[in-house]
Amino acid sequence: MDYKSTIQLPKTDFPMKANLTQREPIFLERWEKAGLYRQILAKNSAKPLFLLHDGPPYANGNIHVGHVMNKTLKDLVVKSKSMAGFLSPYVPGWDCHGLPIEHQVVKQLGGKAKSFSKLELRRECRKYAERFIDIQREEFKRLGIFGEWENPYRTMDFSYEAQIAREFAKVVDKGFVYRSRRSIHWCISCQTALAEAEIEYEDHQSPSVYVAYPIASGWEKLGLPKSDPKERFALIWTTTPWTLPASMAIAYQKTADYVVVERKGKPGRFIMAKAMVEQVAEAQQISLKEVGNIGKGERLASLVAQHPFVKREIHFFPGEHVTLDTGSGLVHTAPGHGEEDYQLGLEHGLEIYSPVGPDGRFEKDVEHFAGERVFEANPKIIEHLKKLDRLFEKELKVTHSYPHCWRCKNPVVFRATAQWFLSLSHRDLRKNALEEIDRILWIPKWGRERIYGMVAGRPDWCLSRQRVWGVPVITFVCKACGENLLSASAVSHVAERFAKEGSDAWFQYESAELLPTGTACTKCGAKDFEKGQDILDVWFDSGASHAAVLEQRTGLRWPCDLYLEGSDQHRGWFHSSLLEGMATRGHAPFKAVVTHGFVVDGEGRKMSKSVGNYISAQESVKERGAEMLRLWVAMEDYRDDVRLSKEILDRAVESYRRIRNTARFCLGNLFDFEPDRHRVPRSELSREIDRWAADRLAQVAQKCRKAYEDYEFHVVVQSLNEFCVVELSAWYLDISKDTLYCDRADGARRRSAQTVLFDVADHLTRLLAPILPMTAEEIWDHLPAFNGKTSSVHLAEFPPAAPAEEREFAGRWEKLFLVRGEVSKALEKLRQQKVIGQSLEAEVEVAAPEPIRTLIEQYQKELPMLWIVSRARLTKSIAKEMDLFESAEIPGLKVGVRKIVGQRCERCWTYPSDVGAVEKHLKLCRRCAEVIDAI
Repeated sequence: MDYKSTIQLPKTDFPMKANLTQREPIFLERWEKAGLYRQILAKNSAKPLFLLHDGPPYANGNIHVGHVMNKTLKDLVVKSKSMAGFLSPYVPGWDCHGLPIEHQVVKQLGGKAKSFSKLELRRECRKYAERFIDIQREEFKRLGIFGEWENPYRTMDFSYEAQIAREFAKVVDKGFVYRSRRSIHWCISCQTALAEAEIEYEDHQSPSVYVAYPIASGWEKLGLPKSDPKERFALIWTTTPWTLPASMAIAYQKTADYVVVERKGKPGRFIMAKAMVEQVAEAQQISLKEVGNIGKGERLASLVAQHPFVKREIHFFPGEHVTLDTGSGLVHTAPGHGEEDYQLGLEHGLEIYSPVGPDGRFEKDVEHFAGERVFEANPKIIEHLKKLDRLFEKELKVTHSYPHCWRCKNPVVFRATAQWFLSLSHRDLRKNALEEIDRILWIPKWGRERIYGMVAGRPDWCLSRQRVWGVPVITFVCKACGENLLSASAVSHVAERFAKEGSDAWFQYESAELLPTGTACTKCGAKDFEKGQDILDVWFDSGASHAAVLEQRTGLRWPCDLYLEGSDQHRGWFHSSLLEGMATRGHAPFKAVVTHGFVVDGEGRKMSKSVGNYISAQESVKERGAEMLRLWVAMEDYRDDVRLSKEILDRAVESYRRIRNTARFCLGNLFDFEPDRHRVPRSELSREIDRWAADRLAQVAQKCRKAYEDYEFHVVVQSLNEFCVVELSAWYLDISKDTLYCDRADGARRRSAQTVLFDVADHLTRLLAPILPMTAEEIWDHLPAFNGKTSSVHLAEFPPAAPAEEREFAGRWEKLFLVRGEVSKALEKLRQQKVIGQSLEAEVEVAAPEPIRTLIEQYQKELPMLWIVSRARLTKSIAKEMDLFESAEIPGLKVGVRKIVGQRCERCWTYPSDVGAVEKHLKLCRRCAEVIDAI
């Protein structure tokens, strides 16, 4: 008889290899045809609402691995909340306005761009954004992201643009908006104002010079030694010589000590902070000698200096920004070229002088340097200082962190221009925002510190931009008197026009057609106006998404539960949404914020195509499948920067293979298992190891559910991977093969094991579904049918919480598996010596100390099954003919192994003592003979 045919070997059409690149599109097409996302919403319609609001990516170019991480994390939240019993809709969005798109369009048009009207250029920008929205939409869908892809939100939609205008009307109505000529970040390449969120700090090399300002009066009042009036100077330090033409004052620290120094063998006496004398001398490699003591800085208020090369008096004022870590302790002040300088200028009535045009060139009234670009003027200004003997010693170079434009990557300047601002002091907006930050849940916790510091220290929000593509700042200027008309009612009136025709209407119609009938200038009463030329900051666009989406879409609510973006959004979308929400509604539009790091290469470096460490999202999907990228995202702790390389993706592939093989083993052994008929209640599982496995499965499921709840997706992957690789594959599945293959098909022990395998496959599939949606769907398809099985795993819920057994029970098996590991080491030694091949060819003796001995005694009958040997016994001393192994892990444990002597059962391949005990089946053990007779 062919005994092999009577063995219950695994049978399944679940493929060994995933072939993800071929199979994933099949599932995506199936889900789309079935309207799966809508089915999920319908199923959960009566459940509690959990809302993640999508921060809109920019519609500019294909998605990259940073997009993959961000969108996958959001999808993990949405899918896991849906399977945890929540109604969790997801409305994806796109940020469509602003400089990056306008820049690309102008670049593509080349010389033709100059002949385009503003309206024509805007239409080209809209086409560009639409094109990349379509591209990115398909790339996101290819990743298995569920959402309302057919109805996303776009900041350039007419309804959205109208809502932006309405939100602007609200901040105007509440008095937050004002116009002022003040110093702001200005990109001379893009020729526009920049907000804090549009600034990136990079290392930049600048000239470092000490400049001598002649003292015009006040020297004698300080009680200083008499000297030639032509040799009395205040010494300032700067790394931006180009700002010197706009120098209006010198700032000092009130409580610092100041002295007068001179150089050995050279004329001139210089005022500086006492604490900086040694540093200046070392930097310039000279010797400085103190020749006079001024005392505290407040005494410098009586001094008047002369600008080093402009006919201008320079007065001294105290400044809190003056520090004693670098420089001379005296800071030249140009109110038109720095925020701190600007504030000092306001305080003391200084002229906010900024003689630099939008292109970064000095204006005509700048003597010596008119028409020069500011950065190119640095060496010329330094040379001029040398000629006038106003350069103190020599020029140095310093590399320091300097603001750059986020788009063109060029260094920016501070430039005083007339702009529209949102006040953070009005109605205690800053104070209220800081208090609100403490009411929000920040994950990780350092997110709170990051945004708190940014809000606490930031200047007023510059709302206006000098661009074309975006929603205009809805203001008007009286042609008669030049008065600005900023009216909430006028803005609201224009907003309704935007709702019907979009913000292009601003460029299509004259002021009279846009303003409410009868609008007159509040200053002179005239009714003839010009439209403002500025565009609203795009961060106001996206920051208003809570109003345009959460409050406008049916089925959503304000505030939402969660915002989830990269760490750069503490100064971006999180920041603008917080301020916009606080200004208009008195609360943030979110209850919690999750922050993830950036994607870097395997060595922690920024990815760059030129360096060669860049990994393409599109190529990775084509090569390995989207599931591998999703698994990589879930495997990593996103709270720090996340590393990605081909080697890291290979590790994800290996982890995936192990999980898939576990599922395949389970499915293969369920070919004759009908859950509704054969499933054994947990309390009636016939093997204690089945109870142990069921208990561990319940614990793992509970841990995974908690990890999903806490947004710790890497814990889910680690837990499932360890469970599959160690507790299942290495222990439970290996031990259970004999029962599954050789016991009676309908025997109690086999049905007990199959019950556990079914629960493992079922639970594993549900818990994996948010991370590996297509693989989980494939496993679900092959899972035996049962009452209540849904058409898709994504319509199912996470496995319900099951009570765990007492820890004493689990602890026994942990110790038994520890002993099993030591027995395996002893068997491996014999295998390496080629004494045995399979472990079934061995018999084992174990001598163990208490309390391990007592534990093993309780399981003597299960020892051959547990150790996968043919014979095993507990003894007080190991027989001499045995090969001895002494455990280092369990002191006192000794294991004896040797090749077994006896007859092998031709069906189960073990060497039990009862082979031939049944006369009809002399080549079988008693167990196998009974199975054959039953067949």
